[in-house]
Formats: sequence, structure tokens, C-alpha cells
Amino acid sequence: MSIRFIQQLYYGWIIVFISAFAVFLSGPGQTYSNSVYIDEYIHYFGWSRSEISGIYSVATLFAGMLMIIIGKFVDRLGQKQMMIIVGTVLGLACFFNSFVSNIWMMAVGFFLIRLFGQGSMTLIPATLVPQWFIKKRGRALSFMAIGSFVSAAFFPIANTWMINTWSWQTSWQVWGSVLLFIFVPLVVVGVKNKPEDIGLLPDGALNQPSSTRRKKEDSFITEVDWTLKEAMRTKSFWFILICVAIPALVNTGITFHLLSIFGENQLTPQLAATILSMMAIVGFPISMIAGFILEKIRTNLLLALIFVFEIVLLVILLFTNNIWMAVLFGLIWGTANGLERITLNIIWPNYFGRKYLGSIKGVAVTVMVIGSSLGPLPFGMGFDLFGSYTQILLLVSILPIAGIVFALLSKKPAKANEQLASQIN
Repeated sequence: MSIRFIQQLYYGWIIVFISAFAVFLSGPGQTYSNSVYIDEYIHYFGWSRSEISGIYSVATLFAGMLMIIIGKFVDRLGQKQMMIIVGTVLGLACFFNSFVSNIWMMAVGFFLIRLFGQGSMTLIPATLVPQWFIKKRGRALSFMAIGSFVSAAFFPIANTWMINTWSWQTSWQVWGSVLLFIFVPLVVVGVKNKPEDIGLLPDGALNQPSSTRRKKEDSFITEVDWTLKEAMRTKSFWFILICVAIPALVNTGITFHLLSIFGENQLTPQLAATILSMMAIVGFPISMIAGFILEKIRTNLLLALIFVFEIVLLVILLFTNNIWMAVLFGLIWGTANGLERITLNIIWPNYFGRKYLGSIKGVAVTVMVIGSSLGPLPFGMGFDLFGSYTQILLLVSILPIAGIVFALLSKKPAKANEQLASQIN
């Protein structure tokens, strides 16, 4: 790599790399990482699976409700300072989890890693990258998403290896050390909140004075910034929140009960686990493609397409009674998740600007977490009531149908002064 290339490299791509690393290190707070510890806790402490699962669900719910506050602090303090604080607290929380000795300490430990890991370490990067890109925002968020796919693939394997080699306590201490001594110093040195701080404009334009700057600004898309209160006065804000809640509820419900759903159709748990892995593998390239597509078409149209895929996958799941139908289900599910991952990240800055993105995205994350915490309940109740998942799958399919309607209605809002200006012109 030549020195000239390094000099010409837009700093926003460095921000994308650090943001992807942050999303990767949300792993200690993610379910795919914590699931490896559950059997260890049961064996080590003698607690029941119901006790641990219940505490985990309650901790997740309370952590999700506080994401609104985290989002407001992001707007007030900036992404860099918040990333330092969150990275430090998450690192300390990992060490705290290595010293858990009673059920109450575990409750506190779960709450901390869910709030600062699963929530904050995904929220902050998702508000940082859009500060640096407008035209190329879709691809930038796609590249950032690599961190989440690598994290989901790496953490279960790494945790299992460390537990078998050392202990579950040591594995927590390793992640705490990585956060405190690698990630936080990297943020201190490398993160800038927005391109204007170093004399740039989004997408790499030079921030030049006078008429030259005016011409530069005309060469890229400008954005109108909405406060949270202003955004909440628009119908699109609430329609998009509904579109956030629906896949969170449906996907979590399917994931939580997938082994049971497959078992009802005489399909093995190993096949269900394979389909979950396939979903992640398929979702990775789809999310990369989605980022480029979203630079060309209206965001709400792709959002509506996601719900079309969700209807299809629910129908396929009703008839999944052999390996080939299961593979088809995994392909459709992975496609829907890959599209969803990018679309629901990009729609907020595209619609409401960059300045107050933390507050707005914080509300969205809260709705997503609450939706996901409620997801398993209707599937479990439906199975207990009817003795089958068929009825609840048919009933739940109403939600993505409604999602299509709300997505199509979620057009980009315009402020009153913008509408007046367009009428005058």
C-alpha cells in the first residue's frame, strides 16, 4: 500500500473499520455468546435453566428500555466520548461477570452486558458511520455490518475453546482485557465524531471557503436534521417503529422455538442448528448488496420487500417437513435478515438527518429490544393452546402483511419550510 494511497484515503473508512470492531466487540453482550455459558452456570452453581433464562429476559427488557437515555447521551456527549465510556464499562462488566457468585450478581452482570454490549455497542457505531457518509452511506453501513457477522461466527467458538482450555471465568476476563486495553485506546486515538471536525465534508469532500465550498456542497446530498420531538410529530416515524418491532418479534419467536418447530415435523436439532448458521452465511453477502441498492432506490420500498420475504418464509415454514424445504427456508430467512440489517440502520439518518441521530436511533433500539423480548411468548402460548405451531404461524403472518402497508406509507418526511420552498420553486 503506497503512501500516496494512504494520504488520499478518506478518514471515514477508518471510522467504518473502528465501528465494525465495536460491533464485533458487542459480542460479550449478545445472546449467541452468552448461550455458551448457560450450561456452565447450571453445572457450576446448580441453578435451574428457568431461573437463568428468566433473569436474562428481565435484564434484557430493562436494558432495552434504557437505550433511549443512551441515545440522548450520544447526541449530548458525542460518539467518541460515549464509545470510550461504554467500552470501559463493558470491559469492567466482563470482569464483574467472571466473579459472579450468586443469582443477584448474575442479574446485575446480565443487565450490564446487555445494556452496554448488545445495546450500546451496536447503537453508537450505527450513529457514528452515518455522520461520515451520505452518498455512500449504504455501502459504509454494509462494511460495518461485517463486524456483526464475524462476531456471531467467532464468539461461540472462541468462548467454547476458552472454557474447555481454561474456565468460563477466564473467558470473561479475556474479553474484558480486549475491551479495556485494545478497544478503548483505539477509540481514544482513532475516532472523530464527524468529518467537519477535521476539515472535511461527508463522503470526503474538502471543506473549502466561499464559493468553492458552495460548489462542493452542491456536489453531494445535503440533509435536514430533525430533533426527536420533531420526528415524533411525523407519521413516518411511528410507521417505521412498527416496521422495526415486527421483524424483531417474528424473528426472535421463530429462532427461540426453531428446534421445537422442526421437531414437530420430525426434523433433527442438528438440522435446525445448521439452518441458523446458514441464515447468517446467506445474510452476509445480501447485506453487502443491500447497502449498494439503498444508494439507488427509496428506502421504504426495500423495507416493504423485507416483509414480502417474511410472509414467504412463514408460509414455507408451515410446509417444512424435509431437508430441502428446510434449506429453502434458511435461504429466504437469511435474505430477509440481510436486507433488514442494513435497511433499518440506514432509514433513520436518511429520513431525519445526522445531528440528533442518537436520540432517534435510541428509541428504535428500545422498540427492537422490547419486540424481541416479547417474541417467544405468542409462539409458546400458541403451541400450548393448539398443540401445534400451525395456527400461530398463520396468525403471526398478519404482522408482515401489516408491515408492507406501513413500509409503503413511510415516505421520507419534509419540514414545513422545505415544502414551502418546493412550492415556490
